[in-house]
Amino acid sequence: MKMTVEISMYPVRDEYLPPIKHFIAELNQYRELNVDTTPTSTRVTGDYDAVMAMLNATMKTSYERYGTSVFVTKFLPGYVAE
Repeated sequence: MKMTVEISMYPVRDEYLPPIKHFIAELNQYRELNVDTTPTSTRVTGDYDAVMAMLNATMKTSYERYGTSVFVTKFLPGYVAE
């Protein structure tokens, strides 16, 4: 089953750009997923299990490395193009 997740990251710190850039770089390492970044969010599309595994790994790494962040997500079944 295919799915699309749209995600925005809001680090709770003054220097917010490095955590966001690192998170996006981590997302782009998943070559089996389609990652499309805009100024306000990133859309990831692919197999449901692969997308959920990616979210689990990248969000955990972000929390461990940078501390508190707020992630706002939308989960949509199938492939959603802009």
